[in-house]
Amino acid sequence: MVAVTAPSSTLPHDLAPLLERVAAALERLAPPPIPPLDFEAADCFVFEPPGRLVPVRRVNRVPIGLLQGIDRSRDILLDNTRRFATGLPANNALLWGARGMGKSSLVKAVHAEANAGRAESQPLLKLIEIPREDIAHLPELMNALRDAPFRFVLFCDDLSFDGGDASYKSLKAALEGGVEGRPANVLFYATSNRRHLLPRDMIENERATAINPGEAVEEKVSLSDRFGLWLGFHNCSQDDYLAMVGGYLAALGIEAGAEIVRREALEWSVTRGSRSGRVAWQFVQDFAGRLGRAVDLIA
Repeated sequence: MVAVTAPSSTLPHDLAPLLERVAAALERLAPPPIPPLDFEAADCFVFEPPGRLVPVRRVNRVPIGLLQGIDRSRDILLDNTRRFATGLPANNALLWGARGMGKSSLVKAVHAEANAGRAESQPLLKLIEIPREDIAHLPELMNALRDAPFRFVLFCDDLSFDGGDASYKSLKAALEGGVEGRPANVLFYATSNRRHLLPRDMIENERATAINPGEAVEEKVSLSDRFGLWLGFHNCSQDDYLAMVGGYLAALGIEAGAEIVRREALEWSVTRGSRSGRVAWQFVQDFAGRLGRAVDLIA
């Protein structure tokens, strides 16, 4: 807030009103104060810098039982999340691998499942999504959550770094470095197509130009070491793909001939050039639309 004051006796008679108008205009230009964080508003939020949490009233997620072909990753992440929610030690998790195989869907589904199975006296586990472009604000967000009476999973979807982007250093310090370290009530989950979060050419360039190539590469790949869990997602088999399609159709209550569904689902995957959970869901939406059926699987 800007305040302009001066003894009226020292100002010309016609200058005082002008200064008052200037002061009022500057006050209008100043950004509004940041409201206090209201963790009770929802169990899921989207972070907006510098310090705002936007409640998400209806989270875009599917029931965990519909995520096919990723049983091992599902069980590991769910166990890790449940332990964290009850105050036991747990690890940051990096879900990496093939696109469309349910990495982000699993994070959201696991959050819902952990809350659904919690004890009545246990507070809700909060999920906060932080956009990739705002990752440099992660240390500030963690400090804001440090003394809150809840436990939080911070989630960054499609996390990766390119070229001269140095914000990965802030992420490294926030996860397992710095004097204060990661708050005990905060866990970080990220999804990425890259296991080391950095493009291969960026790592190879460091190896080629550095005085000590080994140390330069270690600097780049050590970011992924901050994640105690590495969960790999690979392209699914034809049987898994058809199981995904069948699971979605059953959940929606859509009945159709098995041979018709099989033929059309496989043709759809050929036109897309891949098989994945995302492709299966896109086919189901098209199939349901042609039947005149609405689709809504949000848990």
